[in-house]
Amino acid sequence: MRAWRGGVQLSLGPVRRQAVLAPLALRPGFLVSHEQLLDGIWGAEPPRTGRKVLPSYIYELRQVLDAEGTGPADSLIRGEGGGYRLVADGVQLDAADLAEHIEGARRAKASGDPATAVDRLSAALALVDGEPLAGLPGPFADVERQRLLERLLRVRVERLECLVLLGRFADALDGLAALSAASPYDESLVALRMRALYGSERQAEALAVHQDMCERLRDELGVDPGDELRRVHEAVLRRDDERLLGPATARSAAPSTRPRLRRTVNELPGDAGRLIGRDAELAQLIAPSTPGSVSIVTVDGTAGVGKTALVVRAARELSADYPDGCLFADLRAHSTQRRQSPEQALQRLLRSLSAAKGELPSDLEELTAVWRAATSPLRLLLVLDDALDAEQIRPLLPAGAGSRVLVAGRRRLAELDADRRVTLEPLDSGDAVSLLTHIIGEERAGREPEATHQLVGLCDGLPLALRIAGSRLQNRSTWTVGYLAGRMAGDEHRLGELSVGDRSVEAAFSLSYEHLAPEQQRVFRALGLAPTVEFDVMTSAAMLNGPPHATEQILESLVDASLLQQPRPGRYRLHDLVRVHARHLGEAAPVEAAAARTAALRLYLDAARIASDWGPAGYPTGPRPTGAPFTHWEDAETWLDAAGGELADVVAHAAALGEADYACWIAEALCDYFVRQGRYHECQTALEIALAHVDEATDQRMAAALRNCLGYTGVYQRRYTQARTLFTEALDLSRRRPDPYEEARTLAGLGALDLSVGDGDRAILHVTAAVDLAERLRSDWVASMALVILGLAHYFERRNEEALACFADARTHAERDGRPRMLGRPLSCAADVHLRLGHYREAKHLLRQAVDLVQQGGDIFLCARSLTRLGTAEQGEGNLSAAIAFHHQALLLQRQLLSPLTEPSYEWLEMDIRSRLGRAYLASGRVREAREQFQAVLDVHGSRAHRADRAPAAEGLKGREPR
Repeated sequence: MRAWRGGVQLSLGPVRRQAVLAPLALRPGFLVSHEQLLDGIWGAEPPRTGRKVLPSYIYELRQVLDAEGTGPADSLIRGEGGGYRLVADGVQLDAADLAEHIEGARRAKASGDPATAVDRLSAALALVDGEPLAGLPGPFADVERQRLLERLLRVRVERLECLVLLGRFADALDGLAALSAASPYDESLVALRMRALYGSERQAEALAVHQDMCERLRDELGVDPGDELRRVHEAVLRRDDERLLGPATARSAAPSTRPRLRRTVNELPGDAGRLIGRDAELAQLIAPSTPGSVSIVTVDGTAGVGKTALVVRAARELSADYPDGCLFADLRAHSTQRRQSPEQALQRLLRSLSAAKGELPSDLEELTAVWRAATSPLRLLLVLDDALDAEQIRPLLPAGAGSRVLVAGRRRLAELDADRRVTLEPLDSGDAVSLLTHIIGEERAGREPEATHQLVGLCDGLPLALRIAGSRLQNRSTWTVGYLAGRMAGDEHRLGELSVGDRSVEAAFSLSYEHLAPEQQRVFRALGLAPTVEFDVMTSAAMLNGPPHATEQILESLVDASLLQQPRPGRYRLHDLVRVHARHLGEAAPVEAAAARTAALRLYLDAARIASDWGPAGYPTGPRPTGAPFTHWEDAETWLDAAGGELADVVAHAAALGEADYACWIAEALCDYFVRQGRYHECQTALEIALAHVDEATDQRMAAALRNCLGYTGVYQRRYTQARTLFTEALDLSRRRPDPYEEARTLAGLGALDLSVGDGDRAILHVTAAVDLAERLRSDWVASMALVILGLAHYFERRNEEALACFADARTHAERDGRPRMLGRPLSCAADVHLRLGHYREAKHLLRQAVDLVQQGGDIFLCARSLTRLGTAEQGEGNLSAAIAFHHQALLLQRQLLSPLTEPSYEWLEMDIRSRLGRAYLASGRVREAREQFQAVLDVHGSRAHRADRAPAAEGLKGREPR
């Protein structure tokens, strides 16, 4: 122990005297009794003089610590009530400083400031010089010494964790090296070391550290790792940057090449600018809601009154209170596009909450149940814009307690059980003048106060009209406000949907259009004819037959003129009412309109055919994608992804225009894209829309082609009866015409169907004929697909050589096509044959290629299937650790990126992976883990069709190596 006064170190005397001071200094302000001092210093052997020895030590300590002339009543050490007390406010104690630094560090860390936390913890450690209470005798010193050492250890660990949160991984690893050597069984240190290694991009070493710790605990202590270490291990496998490195470091880290497993959703559109005259309504929308319930607030009002702007502003102010996501859905009740049904809205909302792409139920009741189950643990903010009625809204309400729903629509929705209702009226004169003044400037409005009020009156207080009129004045500096008011007052062309009492915003729309440059006018007319609500520069450029850069400049100028909205970078849309105006203008120029519409449909057709695994050459009729703006199939697929759930609407748009050929071609071309993503319902919708108009098409191939596509989709959905009917109809049509290409596709589809229902002989008959036809026609996609089916039929009959030959031929055809999924499938299937034959090296070679290819193609199912087989190949070569790691990676993909709602073979894949993992555990002597996996297989709630797949697990539970 050491003490100072005024910077001068004091002599505290022998260690026994210091031992008397220690309990007083470590309990400042508290009375320490004589018995406590005697027991704490001398223990079971107190001095013969008993309590008489204490006053002498206290006297000597007072002489050292107190200022000269201080009496006992004013001393730092006061005697009272059978003991002594150190006056807390008369001395600065390093133990108190230590506690203050630690508490400050923890507050800083909790507030997201690890840098300050490191500084405070470093300052805490700087207070310590060697072992605490070094050399002091007695039980009290022994106990306190151990307590302080443990506290300092925690401080060191907390400081190292903050270094990890700051991204200073090398510094953290240096500090952990010394601590880990002294505490080889401390799981928290191992977990922290794994995090630091992961942050240093040494994931494999992090996993090896975990494996070493597991073996040490199991072999030396006979225990399994605890929850913390298990969670860190899972996070390393998932590459969960935020869990391992903290939000700040995760955000600053380079993006992972692997898909993110979880994400925070914020779909709120951009803010519409300054909100004037809506303070009272905004306060109602953001007011606290009843805890533990789903709060619903509705906003109603006439078109153009600013409902969307208000609810979006309210949502942005509330967004920080909803950590699980902020969703936005435009229900398009008054849109020129097809109204969004509750089923469509639910499918889009569910996909927004999930990383996986895939099919969802089409039935509204089932979808509602899935939505409520998905949202029950979440606290969401949901904005529903342009709603029609309560029936459209009720299925969309989230189930999570504390969630909030903001609904905007023209109707008042009295039948909806809302917490608050806000009716949005046009701005009063004062607020409307303030809004217009804000847009055109105080100086300009002040020069013509009467004209400003007249213009505000003509706009009827509608923010949309005021913003458009104001933007015209912004862009025409020579115009007076009175001149614009006069022009608007004389305009007699009005849209009925824009009527508000005896005023109309059509004057603002028409005037805005008339004063656009000719090229801007042409763009505006074309945008009203776009096949989707949202569109991008590429779509606009195609419709205008112009260069993208110049088109983007015009689009941005229309945004500036308040005629076009930009909900997010690169995406545009017309306000619903403006779209009506633009469409009517476009239809008034029929030749120009026809060219723009055809160009848009052609762009979607080209993108779908290029993105398809069939490849452009896989479509023998219809226009070839020459001059398409996509350099690679991935570019086309990314562009289609951006269209979201509006792709089926493109088919409906083409059909409504009387473009039956384009409706059929686009539906056919989208089939492979939809099926690859598991979006079977959208695929079926698009195909059925087209099939309803197939008799109007000039391309006679479409009658069989659309039925083939519907049958192809039905096989994936396991709707075998429906699929067989469609294929039978297609086969009859293709032979009556005749059409050998569609006949080959039909035969391949029938073969896939036969194989799915277990009729291998019939499958061989159909696909053999399909292969012959496809090779004569030089159709690589059909030939490759049929050969894979033929190979699988031989494989199931244990004709290994014939299966390998088929897969090799399939690979040859796929190589000509060059699509990674088509290449990966025969490689993965051929590896199955080699695994059966014990050719593990060959299987590993094929599977590694397959995994790389299917990852490029985004096929999660085939990737997981190939990874678990790669684990089996590693086990065959005796690499059990690698085998277990591959199985776990496959299981992680299956559990995190696939869904039982979207993947029909979800349960089969889980059973297959767990069975293989169980066998790997059994081979490595880890019987308990093996039994857990086999039991999990038996617990999978599958259909009777999975009984055979459960047999190996049942054998494993009996202690036998499964066959």
